[in-house]
Amino acid sequence: MAKRSHPRRGSMAFSPRKRSARHFGHVKSWPETDASEVRVQGFAGWKAGMTHVMARDMNPRSNSAGQEIRIPVTVVEVPKMRVLGVRGYKMTPYGKQAAGEAWIDAEQITETFPQLSKRIGKNHHKEHDVEKHFNALSDQDLCEIRVIAATQPHSITGTPSKTPEVMELGLDGGDSAAKIEFAKELLGQELSVSDVFEEGVYVDAVGVTKGYGWQGVIKRFGGKLQSHKNSKKRRQHGNMGDFGTGYVRKTIRQGGQTGYHQRTEYNKRILSIASAEDKSITPAGGFLKYGEVNSEYVLVKGSLPGPAKRLVRFRDATRGSDKPAHPLEITYVSTASKQGA
Repeated sequence: MAKRSHPRRGSMAFSPRKRSARHFGHVKSWPETDASEVRVQGFAGWKAGMTHVMARDMNPRSNSAGQEIRIPVTVVEVPKMRVLGVRGYKMTPYGKQAAGEAWIDAEQITETFPQLSKRIGKNHHKEHDVEKHFNALSDQDLCEIRVIAATQPHSITGTPSKTPEVMELGLDGGDSAAKIEFAKELLGQELSVSDVFEEGVYVDAVGVTKGYGWQGVIKRFGGKLQSHKNSKKRRQHGNMGDFGTGYVRKTIRQGGQTGYHQRTEYNKRILSIASAEDKSITPAGGFLKYGEVNSEYVLVKGSLPGPAKRLVRFRDATRGSDKPAHPLEITYVSTASKQGA
Protein backbone atom coordinates (compact mmCIF):
# COMPACT_ATOMS: atom_id res chain seq x y z
CA MET A 1 0.00 0.00 0.00
CA ALA A 2 1.28 3.42 -0.92
CA LYS A 3 2.30 5.86 1.81
CA ARG A 4 -0.49 8.30 2.59
CA SER A 5 0.44 11.95 2.77
CA HIS A 6 -1.90 14.39 4.47
CA PRO A 7 -0.30 17.84 4.75
CA ARG A 8 -1.94 20.29 7.08
CA ARG A 9 -4.25 22.72 5.26
CA GLY A 10 -3.78 26.30 6.32
CA SER A 11 -0.63 27.74 7.89
CA MET A 12 -0.72 28.93 11.49
CA ALA A 13 2.19 31.28 10.84
CA PHE A 14 -0.11 34.17 10.01
CA SER A 15 -2.35 34.00 13.09
CA PRO A 16 -4.35 35.91 14.06
CA ARG A 17 -5.89 36.54 10.64
CA LYS A 18 -7.51 39.87 11.37
CA ARG A 19 -8.03 43.09 9.45
CA SER A 20 -5.12 45.48 9.11
CA ALA A 21 -5.22 48.57 11.30
CA ARG A 22 -4.56 50.82 8.29
CA HIS A 23 -4.83 50.55 4.53
CA PHE A 24 -1.06 50.71 4.03
CA GLY A 25 1.68 48.58 5.54
CA HIS A 26 3.72 49.33 8.64
CA VAL A 27 7.48 48.72 8.34
CA LYS A 28 8.61 47.18 11.62
CA SER A 29 12.38 47.16 11.01
CA TRP A 30 15.00 48.65 8.70
CA PRO A 31 18.18 46.79 7.68
CA GLU A 32 21.56 48.07 8.80
CA THR A 33 24.77 48.09 6.76
CA ASP A 34 28.33 49.38 7.15
CA ALA A 35 27.93 52.05 4.46
CA SER A 36 29.67 55.34 5.05
CA GLU A 37 27.27 57.51 3.03
CA VAL A 38 23.89 58.31 4.54
CA ARG A 39 20.83 57.50 2.45
CA VAL A 40 17.08 56.99 2.82
CA GLN A 41 15.94 53.36 2.86
CA GLY A 42 12.28 53.49 1.89
CA PHE A 43 9.59 54.95 -0.33
CA ALA A 44 5.86 54.57 -1.04
CA GLY A 45 3.64 54.53 -4.11
CA TRP A 46 0.24 53.54 -5.44
CA LYS A 47 -0.32 50.29 -7.28
CA ALA A 48 -1.72 51.05 -10.75
CA GLY A 49 -1.93 47.59 -12.31
CA MET A 50 0.06 44.97 -14.18
CA THR A 51 1.45 44.60 -17.67
CA HIS A 52 4.35 42.74 -19.25
CA VAL A 53 7.70 43.63 -20.79
CA MET A 54 10.07 41.91 -23.18
CA ALA A 55 13.66 41.91 -21.96
CA ARG A 56 16.92 40.43 -23.15
CA ASP A 57 18.38 37.98 -20.64
CA MET A 58 22.01 38.96 -20.00
CA ASN A 59 22.78 36.09 -17.63
CA PRO A 60 25.40 33.94 -19.40
CA ARG A 61 24.45 30.86 -17.36
CA SER A 62 20.75 31.09 -18.13
CA ASN A 63 19.06 28.73 -20.58
CA SER A 64 17.68 31.82 -22.33
CA ALA A 65 20.96 33.76 -22.39
CA GLY A 66 20.87 36.46 -25.05
CA GLN A 67 17.22 35.79 -25.87
CA GLU A 68 14.15 37.91 -25.29
CA ILE A 69 11.98 36.73 -22.41
CA ARG A 70 8.52 37.81 -21.33
CA ILE A 71 8.34 39.20 -17.76
CA PRO A 72 5.17 40.20 -15.88
CA VAL A 73 5.58 43.54 -14.08
CA THR A 74 3.57 45.66 -11.68
CA VAL A 75 3.31 49.40 -12.35
CA VAL A 76 3.55 51.52 -9.19
CA GLU A 77 3.07 55.27 -9.42
CA VAL A 78 5.54 56.98 -7.08
CA PRO A 79 5.14 60.77 -6.90
CA LYS A 80 7.60 62.70 -4.78
CA MET A 81 7.33 62.59 -0.99
CA ARG A 82 7.92 65.54 1.30
CA VAL A 83 10.13 65.25 4.39
CA LEU A 84 8.44 66.78 7.44
CA GLY A 85 10.67 65.85 10.36
CA VAL A 86 13.21 63.55 11.95
CA ARG A 87 12.78 61.22 14.93
CA GLY A 88 15.47 59.61 17.08
CA TYR A 89 15.22 56.35 19.04
CA LYS A 90 17.17 55.20 22.09
CA MET A 91 17.55 51.69 23.41
CA THR A 92 15.87 50.95 26.75
CA PRO A 93 15.31 47.74 28.75
CA TYR A 94 11.91 47.63 27.04
CA GLY A 95 13.26 48.01 23.51
CA LYS A 96 13.50 51.06 21.27
CA GLN A 97 11.65 54.16 22.43
CA ALA A 98 11.35 57.60 20.83
CA ALA A 99 13.88 60.00 22.34
CA GLY A 100 12.76 63.15 20.51
CA GLU A 101 11.85 64.61 17.18
CA ALA A 102 12.13 67.79 15.13
CA TRP A 103 9.53 69.03 12.65
CA ILE A 104 9.30 71.86 10.17
CA ASP A 105 7.33 74.81 11.56
CA ALA A 106 3.59 75.21 11.07
CA GLU A 107 3.93 78.19 8.71
CA GLN A 108 6.11 76.21 6.35
CA ILE A 109 3.57 73.37 6.35
CA THR A 110 0.72 75.81 5.58
CA GLU A 111 2.62 77.45 2.73
CA THR A 112 4.19 74.43 1.04
CA PHE A 113 1.85 71.61 2.00
CA PRO A 114 -1.68 72.84 2.87
CA GLN A 115 -3.21 69.38 2.35
CA LEU A 116 -1.32 68.13 5.40
CA SER A 117 -3.56 70.09 7.79
CA LYS A 118 -6.18 67.35 7.35
CA ARG A 119 -3.74 64.80 8.78
CA ILE A 120 -1.83 66.54 11.59
CA GLY A 121 -4.00 69.57 12.46
CA LYS A 122 -3.48 73.29 11.94
CA ASN A 123 -1.86 73.94 15.34
CA HIS A 124 0.62 71.06 15.15
CA HIS A 125 4.04 72.29 16.38
CA LYS A 126 2.90 75.91 16.24
CA GLU A 127 5.66 77.11 18.54
CA HIS A 128 8.36 74.71 17.37
CA ASP A 129 12.04 75.65 17.63
CA VAL A 130 13.66 73.38 15.05
CA GLU A 131 17.26 74.16 16.03
CA LYS A 132 16.53 73.51 19.70
CA HIS A 133 15.08 70.08 18.99
CA PHE A 134 17.98 69.11 16.72
CA ASN A 135 20.44 70.06 19.46
CA ALA A 136 18.47 67.93 21.92
CA LEU A 137 18.71 64.96 19.56
CA SER A 138 22.46 65.43 19.11
CA ASP A 139 23.04 65.32 22.88
CA GLN A 140 21.42 61.90 23.32
CA ASP A 141 22.75 58.40 22.78
CA LEU A 142 20.60 57.35 19.82
CA CYS A 143 20.49 53.85 18.36
CA GLU A 144 18.39 54.68 15.29
CA ILE A 145 17.29 57.78 13.39
CA ARG A 146 14.39 57.96 10.95
CA VAL A 147 12.89 60.73 8.85
CA ILE A 148 9.16 61.49 8.86
CA ALA A 149 7.76 61.91 5.36
CA ALA A 150 4.34 62.36 3.79
CA THR A 151 2.92 61.20 0.50
CA GLN A 152 1.49 63.69 -2.01
CA PRO A 153 -1.64 62.08 -3.48
CA HIS A 154 -2.89 65.42 -4.81
CA SER A 155 -0.31 65.15 -7.59
CA ILE A 156 -1.86 61.99 -9.08
CA THR A 157 -5.34 61.12 -10.38
CA GLY A 158 -5.46 57.38 -9.71
CA THR A 159 -6.56 57.54 -6.06
CA PRO A 160 -9.73 59.30 -4.85
CA SER A 161 -8.29 60.29 -1.45
CA LYS A 162 -6.13 63.42 -1.51
CA THR A 163 -5.24 63.30 2.20
CA PRO A 164 -1.49 62.66 2.68
CA GLU A 165 -0.26 59.67 4.65
CA VAL A 166 2.53 60.30 7.17
CA MET A 167 5.12 57.56 7.74
CA GLU A 168 8.68 56.91 8.88
CA LEU A 169 11.57 56.14 6.53
CA GLY A 170 14.78 54.59 7.81
CA LEU A 171 18.26 56.07 7.39
CA ASP A 172 21.34 53.95 6.74
CA GLY A 173 25.07 54.73 6.69
CA GLY A 174 27.37 56.90 8.79
CA ASP A 175 27.05 57.63 12.50
CA SER A 176 24.27 59.39 14.40
CA ALA A 177 25.77 62.84 13.87
CA ALA A 178 25.96 62.31 10.11
CA LYS A 179 22.38 61.04 9.99
CA ILE A 180 21.09 64.04 11.96
CA GLU A 181 22.94 66.44 9.66
CA PHE A 182 21.62 64.62 6.60
CA ALA A 183 18.05 64.77 7.90
CA LYS A 184 18.46 68.45 8.78
CA GLU A 185 19.38 69.29 5.18
CA LEU A 186 16.52 67.15 3.89
CA LEU A 187 13.90 68.77 6.15
CA GLY A 188 11.09 70.37 4.15
CA GLN A 189 12.46 69.10 0.82
CA GLU A 190 10.89 66.75 -1.70
CA LEU A 191 12.25 63.23 -2.03
CA SER A 192 12.15 61.34 -5.33
CA VAL A 193 12.23 57.57 -5.78
CA SER A 194 15.40 57.91 -7.85
CA ASP A 195 17.07 59.46 -4.79
CA VAL A 196 16.39 56.28 -2.82
CA PHE A 197 16.59 53.30 -5.21
CA GLU A 198 18.37 52.42 -8.43
CA GLU A 199 17.25 50.26 -11.31
CA GLY A 200 17.95 46.57 -10.85
CA VAL A 201 18.03 46.55 -7.03
CA TYR A 202 15.99 44.23 -4.84
CA VAL A 203 13.48 45.67 -2.36
CA ASP A 204 10.87 44.39 0.08
CA ALA A 205 7.25 45.34 -0.65
CA VAL A 206 4.99 45.89 2.38
CA GLY A 207 1.28 46.16 1.66
CA VAL A 208 -2.23 45.16 2.64
CA THR A 209 -3.80 42.35 0.65
CA LYS A 210 -7.17 42.43 -1.07
CA GLY A 211 -10.03 41.97 1.40
CA TYR A 212 -12.81 39.38 1.03
CA GLY A 213 -14.64 39.88 4.34
CA TRP A 214 -15.91 36.91 6.34
CA GLN A 215 -15.41 33.62 4.50
CA GLY A 216 -15.94 29.98 5.39
CA VAL A 217 -13.20 27.53 6.26
CA ILE A 218 -13.04 26.04 2.76
CA LYS A 219 -12.16 29.34 1.07
CA ARG A 220 -10.16 30.69 4.01
CA PHE A 221 -7.87 27.71 4.52
CA GLY A 222 -8.40 25.57 1.43
CA GLY A 223 -10.05 22.71 3.31
CA LYS A 224 -11.36 19.60 1.62
CA LEU A 225 -15.04 19.31 0.76
CA GLN A 226 -17.04 16.61 2.51
CA SER A 227 -18.41 13.66 0.55
CA HIS A 228 -21.65 14.12 -1.35
CA LYS A 229 -23.12 11.47 0.97
CA ASN A 230 -22.60 13.69 4.00
CA SER A 231 -25.92 14.14 5.81
CA LYS A 232 -25.22 17.69 6.98
CA LYS A 233 -23.13 20.13 4.96
CA ARG A 234 -20.27 19.80 2.52
CA ARG A 235 -18.35 23.05 3.21
CA GLN A 236 -17.54 22.37 6.85
CA HIS A 237 -15.19 20.40 9.09
CA GLY A 238 -15.51 16.71 9.73
CA ASN A 239 -15.15 17.54 13.45
CA MET A 240 -13.91 20.37 15.68
CA GLY A 241 -11.65 18.27 17.88
CA ASP A 242 -11.90 15.58 20.54
CA PHE A 243 -14.53 15.39 23.26
CA GLY A 244 -12.04 15.26 26.14
CA THR A 245 -10.59 18.73 25.66
CA GLY A 246 -13.85 20.48 26.40
CA TYR A 247 -13.18 23.44 24.15
CA VAL A 248 -12.22 24.17 20.55
CA ARG A 249 -8.48 24.54 20.17
CA LYS A 250 -7.11 27.65 18.51
CA THR A 251 -5.33 25.48 15.93
CA ILE A 252 -8.66 24.28 14.52
CA ARG A 253 -9.29 26.00 11.18
CA GLN A 254 -12.52 27.97 11.20
CA GLY A 255 -14.23 30.65 9.15
CA GLY A 256 -13.43 34.30 9.68
CA GLN A 257 -11.88 37.41 8.19
CA THR A 258 -10.18 36.67 4.87
CA GLY A 259 -7.82 39.14 3.24
CA TYR A 260 -7.02 42.75 4.14
CA HIS A 261 -3.97 41.46 6.01
CA GLN A 262 -0.57 43.13 6.11
CA ARG A 263 1.97 41.07 4.20
CA THR A 264 5.63 41.55 3.24
CA GLU A 265 6.99 40.17 -0.03
CA TYR A 266 10.77 39.86 -0.07
CA ASN A 267 13.27 40.47 -2.86
CA LYS A 268 11.11 42.18 -5.45
CA ARG A 269 13.30 43.54 -8.24
CA ILE A 270 12.88 47.06 -9.61
CA LEU A 271 13.34 46.71 -13.36
CA SER A 272 12.81 50.32 -14.38
CA ILE A 273 12.39 53.80 -12.89
CA ALA A 274 10.73 56.34 -15.18
CA SER A 275 10.39 60.09 -14.81
CA ALA A 276 7.18 62.10 -14.84
CA GLU A 277 7.79 63.14 -18.45
CA ASP A 278 7.66 59.51 -19.63
CA LYS A 279 3.91 58.83 -19.76
CA SER A 280 4.04 55.97 -22.24
CA ILE A 281 3.17 53.29 -19.67
CA THR A 282 -0.60 53.93 -19.55
CA PRO A 283 -2.38 51.28 -21.66
CA ALA A 284 -5.15 52.08 -24.11
CA GLY A 285 -8.20 53.00 -22.05
CA GLY A 286 -6.15 53.32 -18.84
CA PHE A 287 -5.45 50.83 -16.09
CA LEU A 288 -8.52 49.03 -14.78
CA LYS A 289 -9.95 50.72 -11.67
CA TYR A 290 -7.05 53.20 -11.68
CA GLY A 291 -6.88 55.30 -14.82
CA GLU A 292 -3.82 57.07 -16.16
CA VAL A 293 -0.30 57.26 -14.76
CA ASN A 294 0.84 60.89 -14.93
CA SER A 295 3.70 60.93 -12.42
CA GLU A 296 6.91 59.02 -11.81
CA TYR A 297 6.52 55.26 -11.78
CA VAL A 298 8.52 52.07 -11.25
CA LEU A 299 8.21 48.66 -12.86
CA VAL A 300 8.52 45.86 -10.30
CA LYS A 301 9.05 42.28 -11.44
CA GLY A 302 6.12 40.05 -10.55
CA SER A 303 3.03 40.85 -8.50
CA LEU A 304 2.53 42.96 -5.38
CA PRO A 305 -0.01 42.57 -2.55
CA GLY A 306 -3.26 44.50 -2.70
CA PRO A 307 -5.64 45.74 -5.39
CA ALA A 308 -5.25 48.80 -7.59
CA LYS A 309 -5.17 52.22 -5.86
CA ARG A 310 -3.67 50.70 -2.70
CA LEU A 311 -0.57 52.26 -1.17
CA VAL A 312 2.51 49.99 -1.22
CA ARG A 313 5.67 50.68 0.75
CA PHE A 314 9.20 49.72 -0.32
CA ARG A 315 12.31 49.28 1.79
CA ASP A 316 15.82 47.92 1.30
CA ALA A 317 15.88 44.14 0.99
CA THR A 318 16.47 42.48 4.36
CA ARG A 319 17.11 39.01 2.92
CA GLY A 320 18.88 40.01 -0.25
CA SER A 321 22.14 38.55 -1.55
CA ASP A 322 25.42 40.43 -1.78
CA LYS A 323 25.86 39.19 -5.34
CA PRO A 324 24.72 41.74 -7.96
CA ALA A 325 21.78 40.70 -10.11
CA HIS A 326 22.36 40.10 -13.79
CA PRO A 327 21.14 43.04 -15.90
CA LEU A 328 18.04 42.87 -18.06
CA GLU A 329 17.79 44.93 -21.22
CA ILE A 330 14.13 45.93 -21.63
CA THR A 331 13.24 46.01 -25.33
CA TYR A 332 9.44 46.36 -25.22
CA VAL A 333 6.78 47.49 -22.71
CA SER A 334 3.22 46.40 -23.41
CA THR A 335 0.58 49.15 -23.48
CA ALA A 336 -2.18 46.98 -24.91
CA SER A 337 -5.67 47.60 -23.60
CA LYS A 338 -6.57 45.88 -20.31
CA GLN A 339 -10.32 46.30 -20.89
CA GLY A 340 -10.75 42.72 -22.13
CA ALA A 341 -12.04 43.76 -25.56
